[in-house]
Amino acid sequence: MQINRRQFFKICSGGMAGTTLVALGFTPGMALAQARQYKLLRAREIRNTCPYCSVGCGLLMYSMNSGAGNTKDTIFHIEGDSDHPVSRGALCPKGAGLIDFIHSDDRLRYPEVREPGTNKWKRISWDEALSRIARHIKDDRDANFLEQNADGLTVNRLPTLSLMACTSITNEVGFLTQKLARALGLVHVDCIARV
Repeated sequence: MQINRRQFFKICSGGMAGTTLVALGFTPGMALAQARQYKLLRAREIRNTCPYCSVGCGLLMYSMNSGAGNTKDTIFHIEGDSDHPVSRGALCPKGAGLIDFIHSDDRLRYPEVREPGTNKWKRISWDEALSRIARHIKDDRDANFLEQNADGLTVNRLPTLSLMACTSITNEVGFLTQKLARALGLVHVDCIARV
């Protein structure tokens, strides 16, 4: 049998690798018998968008509960969404550390209000928070809406209220945000991406 130098090295390296694996206790039968369950197999997958900047990277969030009847799902793993058209599975350090933000004790989980004249924050319901916001907008618009400027031209604007739009929104939501702002007569509209 004629073998060249390259074939000799292939035979020797393959034989050495095989004997090393057997000596360390690795055999195909044992490896197949001890197949571990994939950690995300029973988890619920949720697609989301990273909240930090205007790039809008896609996230895959995995949640699972202990199986007891009175437990809630807990997010235990976050990774980039490889099917997302923006990020293709890549995340910056802030996005990669999002699991710490979710489980932080300092994270605000419900609306709070600080009444005039006090220095204490009070927890309120979401319905009350939205009603208060709507009432403040209506009162401000009723008090400060300008139909005409000093020259008598129709302007229909509200110069005392501004809107800060979200960065990680779709074009459709951005369109609706602008429609709402212009319908209220807002002049000052900006986006968090510029802040």
